[in-house]
Amino acid sequence: MQLSQLAAALLLVVSFSLTLLSAEPVKSGLQPGEKITTIFEPLNITGEHAGEPYCLICENGLSPVAMLFAREVNEPLLNLLGKLDEATVKNRDQEMGSFVVFLNESDALRQQLAAAAKQRGLKRIVLSAYAPAGPDGFHVAADANLTVVLYREHEVKANHAFRRDELTAAASEKILADLPKILTK
Repeated sequence: MQLSQLAAALLLVVSFSLTLLSAEPVKSGLQPGEKITTIFEPLNITGEHAGEPYCLICENGLSPVAMLFAREVNEPLLNLLGKLDEATVKNRDQEMGSFVVFLNESDALRQQLAAAAKQRGLKRIVLSAYAPAGPDGFHVAADANLTVVLYREHEVKANHAFRRDELTAAASEKILADLPKILTK
């Protein structure tokens, strides 16, 4: 009988530990205060350079930028992209840029993204694709479904990272609330 109680207690401790670990926020991408020191060329799916590998960090120069790394397309993400696109259009006077790098190189994803951009009327945000591991030097965590890095003059001002199903409307609003960090000097 004692052995079964010990096993039950051990199972409880393991379950509790796993719950605590999953509650920890995911850390992914460059963090506030860090500088972007390298470039990469994702395959652009939309934008001026659609269909070709092109450096979006280079394209945006020292301007304020919302750079996202995503692993899948879902409704909460598409809603966020629509709002970031609106902010990018609204802040053209500050030359704000925005782009998403989908860490998936499948042809089906490219077609899905092109259709979603057209259907949603995305004007300025560039959708692109890159290898699943993400670009070297950007520290995109494997368990992060979405990483948002807001930067200006290549210095990160804000970072938000989410596991699968963690991006909510409230989380999107927190991201949008951080835009002034890159839009004002």
